[in-house]
This record gives sequence, C-alpha cells and structure tokens, in this order.
Amino acid sequence: MRLKIMLPTEVFIDQDVTKVVAEAQNGSFCILPKHIDFVSALVPGLLSFEYNNEEEFLALDEGILVKWGSDVLVSTRNAVRNKDLGQLTQTVKEQFRILDEREKKSRSVIARLEADFAKRILELE
Repeated sequence: MRLKIMLPTEVFIDQDVTKVVAEAQNGSFCILPKHIDFVSALVPGLLSFEYNNEEEFLALDEGILVKWGSDVLVSTRNAVRNKDLGQLTQTVKEQFRILDEREKKSRSVIARLEADFAKRILELE
C-alpha cells in the first residue's frame, strides 16, 4: 500500500507500507493491503504504520483518511512523526505548549483591538 500524509503546506509522508492503524470517533481500526475501500473521519490521536518490519507513529490532529485501491490518503492540519512513542509524546506536549502560548497572545491582541474599537465607537457618539 502507498501511504500519503498530506498537510496544508506539504506532503508529510509518501511511502510504501504494509499496515496502517488509525483512530476514528468509534475507535481504532487497522488497514491491510486487501482492505475494502472506505473513508473515515479521524480524531486527534495516534496513527501507526509498518514498513520493512518496522513500526512508526504519528500524532495527528483531526483529519480524513481515504483508502482507495492501494492508496491510503490522510489529510490533516498537523502531524508529528517518531519511531519512539515516548519521544513522540514529549514532542507533542512541547508543540501544544507553544500553541497555547500563541493562542494566549492572539487572544490578548484581539481583546485589545475589541476594546480600542469599542472606545472609538463611544467617542463618535
């Protein structure tokens, strides 16, 4: 099977695999080469895949998985890859911390803009 993980800005992974395990809202599922074609909405979580008797893990944001013929296509906003599940957990925690800080800064800027806008509207009256 050919696994393609696509992010908004790049093709993150494009390689041959023998097995894919992903998580949907109703639980995890496994795809093998002769699996029937289908589509599934993915929840934030882990996706694992095997190639050459090795297993790798991805932490994914929500997304869509399409199994079509010999292709497994995954579209997601964010993905982090690692062979070591422990290191992957640490990397994801660090990225979430950075995202939290960015969100806090963004909320602060938006609050100031809203306050400034309201102040200017009141000055017009």
